[in-house]
Amino acid sequence: MDIKALRLVGFLEGLSFLLLVFIAMPMKYIWDQPLLVKYVGMGHGVLFIVFLLVLFAVCERQKWSLKMFLLGFMASILPFGPFFFDHKLKAFQRPVAE
Repeated sequence: MDIKALRLVGFLEGLSFLLLVFIAMPMKYIWDQPLLVKYVGMGHGVLFIVFLLVLFAVCERQKWSLKMFLLGFMASILPFGPFFFDHKLKAFQRPVAE
């Protein structure tokens, strides 16, 4: 696993969390339409677990500290957190040779 994969999974996980919180849950609790929570929630749960697995693999491969893993974990449970974590990851990603 590399940082690029972590950034992609982090983006998808963050997007699924925002969809769940700001679209699916209001539809359930305001308009009594729970179906979207079922599917978006399941997708978000899977992406959350995949993110943690990829984060762990990248931390091991890059020999990052426990602090970096915990920062990624904390970011994954906060709205907009994965996008702030992604900004930090950009500093670690090597530039692509042309």
